Amino acid sequence: MAETSRTFYSTLIPNFSKPISSIRRTTGVSPATVLKRNSVSCSSISTSTSKDSNIITTNKKIPWGCDVDSLENASLLQSWLTESGLPEQRMGIQRVDVGERGLVALKNIRKGEKLLFVPPSLVISADSEWSCPEAGQVLKRNSVPDWPLLATYLISEASYMKSSRWSNYISALPRQPYSLLYWTRSELDTYLVASQIRERAIERINNVTGTYEDLRLRIFSKYPDLFPEEVFNMETFKWSFGILFSRLVRLPSLDGRNALVPWADMLNHSCDVETFLDYDKSTKGIVFTTDRSYQPGEQVFISYGRKSNGELLLSYGFVPREGTNPSDSVELLLSLDKSDECYGEKTEALRRHGLSAFQRFPVQITGWPLELMAYAYLAVSPPSMSGQFEEMAAAASNKTTSKKDMRYPEIEEQALQYILDSCESSISKYTKFLQGSGSLDLDVTSPKQINRKLFLKQLAIDLCTSERRILFRSQYILRRKLRDMKSGELRGLKILKGFLKFFN
Repeated sequence: MAETSRTFYSTLIPNFSKPISSIRRTTGVSPATVLKRNSVSCSSISTSTSKDSNIITTNKKIPWGCDVDSLENASLLQSWLTESGLPEQRMGIQRVDVGERGLVALKNIRKGEKLLFVPPSLVISADSEWSCPEAGQVLKRNSVPDWPLLATYLISEASYMKSSRWSNYISALPRQPYSLLYWTRSELDTYLVASQIRERAIERINNVTGTYEDLRLRIFSKYPDLFPEEVFNMETFKWSFGILFSRLVRLPSLDGRNALVPWADMLNHSCDVETFLDYDKSTKGIVFTTDRSYQPGEQVFISYGRKSNGELLLSYGFVPREGTNPSDSVELLLSLDKSDECYGEKTEALRRHGLSAFQRFPVQITGWPLELMAYAYLAVSPPSMSGQFEEMAAAASNKTTSKKDMRYPEIEEQALQYILDSCESSISKYTKFLQGSGSLDLDVTSPKQINRKLFLKQLAIDLCTSERRILFRSQYILRRKLRDMKSGELRGLKILKGFLKFFN
């Protein structure tokens, strides 16, 4: 599994800034000429939508790409890249223990070496040339953002098969990317019932679905010759967005361009390294610099970014071993009490700073952010502190420059207890899932489906175990703080009583 993405956006932009404009066809070139795709029929691809969600389920395979562990297609990709200008590599592709495919050192590699040197001409970006130029012109004239544009580009190039310049690259891409986009609503509800990643997954799926529907209604339906529905449909968009979420990288030194980097995206992630892909101006190629040495036969890793286990599952479909990810966190859901007489005033203060009455905050094994504490202060603050509501809401937002490290000693104990209650509520959900995970219904008839269900179940167990571990640590810290505060109060009371007794 070679999914490489340092930065991705979980919120897509389906509404385009310009209305659909008519396109002037190239003189003397008919749509039939432009659209001479190699015989590709996607009519066998069907989708079904559950009656209570927008989540699409797969009935047929995507007609391009390969199995995730295919080395043959990857070897053909390397040969084509070499012929197209990729320099000689110090790594080769092999089946590996971490991920199905990965890049392995062929020679001794020193710490601090630059590797890859993929030229920009072998990178796919929003500026790449289309096999069907008119399709690209339609999208660009209507200011389609990079993500939906690249998703459409991938499908368009894939449908041209061998006629596309990128055919060898697309053939080496997984037919079904590892992504929560491919989990059904039932699987999300069953396996991720305790984790806030479930909500993130549903949001992402709805974003992808909404983006496709917007493209279909505003562009595809108006140009059916350029965007036939048997090729450009929800199933193929789910595939292309799965590829983007798991492989698209942002190259800071190339004007922050979002790009797919063939060959480089065969590198797997390790929590133990911090090196990432970027454009090197001196060599004019996409490189990464090793932060450790490798012996021949060792798998070479990069970092996909400082992501939690949940984020890695969301985009890449894997969960690191418990305790190995220093960037791991769990999202803790906090909410205002609707019976609070200041509920409306507090909600309005939060709204002005981009927050809501229900808010998720990341909690790490080392503690929680100042924003979470500020939200807790606001949640428990009495009417007499209404003058501080705005200040608390601003501190709870990460979109403000105001001072966040504030304390309200008079309500600190109530705020810590509020966080502890939320923490223990989440722990009970994780415990309930993990205790019942041995008896989850795996009523499927196909052996492959049984393997799939077991695989998803194990991923969910691994994620929930790591997230509950963080909450247990937070619970311990909170209980200790509250105990110390109460002990301090008792000591203070004893001292006060001693003084009173002395004076009496």
